[in-house]
Amino acid sequence: MSTDAQVPFLTQEAYDRLVAELEHLSTTGRDEIAKRIEAAREEGDLKENGGYHAAKDEQGKQEARIRTLENLLKTAKVGEAPASRGVVEPGTVVTALVAGGEEVFLLGSREIAVGSDLDVYSEASPLGQAILGLKVGEKSSYEAPNGRSISVEIVNVETYTG
Repeated sequence: MSTDAQVPFLTQEAYDRLVAELEHLSTTGRDEIAKRIEAAREEGDLKENGGYHAAKDEQGKQEARIRTLENLLKTAKVGEAPASRGVVEPGTVVTALVAGGEEVFLLGSREIAVGSDLDVYSEASPLGQAILGLKVGEKSSYEAPNGRSISVEIVNVETYTG
């Protein structure tokens, strides 16, 4: 597997949207959570203060999202989806026979498919790793979490158009 498979792909639109989300979470979002925590602290006993614990939980989730976005934006390859050459690569829409059933999905990051009905599989997922670099008509397989071998045949590869 090439190291390019570990580099997430984002369209410019998705990148810009994520930069705006990170900016909001890092500024306004942090301020809002801090105010909620402070207001809950003023209510008294923290052991049985549901509002305080809920705000702290939300703060933890928000900080995790900030770290995820920072890492994604730092490592992502930004640009147009690659023009289909009939080869499965990040940013392509794949039609495949998976365990005998036809599936159509985007190989890449969920962040580029916001607003789309397409299923998304990461290129780092077991399915993604099994099909990355395959051409139309080629077959592969991957191991499911239950240990079963799942067969995959590439039927079509198209450029993702959003």
